[in-house]
This record gives sequence, structure tokens and C-alpha cells, in this order.
Amino acid sequence: MTAYVERVLPGPRIRIGSRTSPMAVAQAEHVRDLLLKLAEDVDVELVGIETSGDRWQGDLAELGGKGAFLKEIDRQLVTDAIDVAVHCVKDVPGDVPMPEGTTFAAYLPREDVRDAVLFPAGSPYRGLDGLPPGARIGTSAVRRKAQILRKRPDLTVDRIRGNVNSRIARFDAEHRFDALVLAYAGLRRIGMEHRAAEVLPLDVMCPPVGAGVIGIECRTADEGIVELLRRLDDRRTRTHVTAERTMLHGLRGHCNSPIAGHCTTTADGRLSLLGMVFSQDGAEFAYAQEWDTPDHAHELGAYVAATLARKGARRLIAG
Repeated sequence: MTAYVERVLPGPRIRIGSRTSPMAVAQAEHVRDLLLKLAEDVDVELVGIETSGDRWQGDLAELGGKGAFLKEIDRQLVTDAIDVAVHCVKDVPGDVPMPEGTTFAAYLPREDVRDAVLFPAGSPYRGLDGLPPGARIGTSAVRRKAQILRKRPDLTVDRIRGNVNSRIARFDAEHRFDALVLAYAGLRRIGMEHRAAEVLPLDVMCPPVGAGVIGIECRTADEGIVELLRRLDDRRTRTHVTAERTMLHGLRGHCNSPIAGHCTTTADGRLSLLGMVFSQDGAEFAYAQEWDTPDHAHELGAYVAATLARKGARRLIAG
């Protein structure tokens, strides 16, 4: 593999940048291990970057949305302080363009997209349906809040911020909530999937755009790194993400937009894209589902976005 490394890479070292939360570090370590399998002679260095989104405990909208998790990492990438950036694709906003000269060279195979419900130790409840009226649910996502209230308008849903580990720690220590809703894939990445008492079906909780996908970003000018990362790219995941993010971009969705979207491949090989936009209390929603061939992922995403817009999605987003 040495000859290959010398031919395609600009040097013997690749610097991977990521957030400093335990889940982000686990994701970066996973990418490092995958790269070492492809090029064992390369020195892969992990560079932790604390972002303004990690430091801020208030409303993300006040920092400009989910881009607060990315802008410092992207700045390190474009200034050549790191060579590769690892992101949760669901945290990549749809209304902010990528920095010029960068690309997602690889999307890793998609993990479980469902959300999970956690309960405190000793709780008699094992699912949302069993909670009594007025029970308090903690979540960081407007999308989750809208869908929980759509199903159970008698519950109280409040925001809880922080990375997954800190949210669980606060949930266990503060006793403010009767249940906590988190991404199941995130629990698995930090080895805490045993805390999931209930995994919500997709007809109850439609996932966010890019759910369960790790994206690997680099500079387009680093052709050798682009070529190496392309060997990690999962073609089906890229197609699904393309359709979902085209829909998100078409809706001009931002961090506080209660937008859900999920693309899958049907048994006959066609793409199915489901898009939903909710009012924040879940009382109103716009729904669209369309199908097309895998080579029309962009067109499918744009069509679903246009259909949702005709059904009042932008009014719901603005609200």
C-alpha cells in the first residue's frame, strides 16, 4: 500500500478534525480506523475542535443555527489546519452553503435513523403511550417536539441542550423530565443503546434530513485525499442524502425548522422520498411522498420540496 499512499496523498499524515464531544470523537476514531485499513502507512491524527455550538447552552437560533457546530471546523479545514472534517450530516444546515473549495468526498453507510425514548431509573413507564397527561419530555429538536405533540398533545415538551452524554447525565441528575428522546444511532455510537426503552417507529417519528449518516469533508484541491475518501463512500447513502438535502435546500430550512425527510430504496429499486413540515405544536403539518429512479435524486428532492411548498410548508417554517 506504500506506493499507493505516495502516489495519491500530499504527505504521510492526515489530520482529522471533529467536535470534542464523546460521540464526535467516536465518529472520528471510526473514520481513522477505516482510513488505516486503506492506507496503513499513513499517520492519522485526530484534532479536537470545540465549537461555539458546544459551548453555548441557549437557543441555537441565536448563534445562527446548526452551523454553529460546523463553522469553526470548516474554518480549520479551509485554512489547512486539518485535512478532513467529520460531521453528522443531520447537523449540516440546508440554508448555508458549504465553504468554497470543500466537498463531502464520502458518506459512510447509513445507520439506524430512528429516535429512542429513555426513562429514569425506576420509572414505571416503557413508552410514550403509557405516559400520563402532563408528563415532561426532554428533547433538543423542534422536529421531535412537533411530532411528539402531534401524537400526544397532552404532554409537555421542553428543550434540553448539550451533547448526548451531557444530556443523559443532566436527565439522570436533575429529575426534570419523565422521558428523554434522542437519536438511537447516537446512543449506539457511545455504547449506551441499552438506555433505549422504546425505539419509535418511523410512522410516529419521521427522522431529520441526513439522519444516521456520517459525512467526511475535505478540500477539493487535495485530489489524493478526495480519491482516498471516495473509497469509503457508500453509493446508496449518497443518493439518499442527495434527495433529502435537495428537498431541505428547496425549503430553505434552517436549524429551527421542524422539517423531517427520509429517502429509501424500494424493493423494485426506485427511490422513495418522504417529506414532512410541522407547526411547532404539531397541530398542523404538510406531507408529501414521491418516487423516482436513483439517477434522479436531485429532481426527486426538488419535486418534493415544491409539493410541500404548495401545501403551505413555508408558512409553517416561518411560524
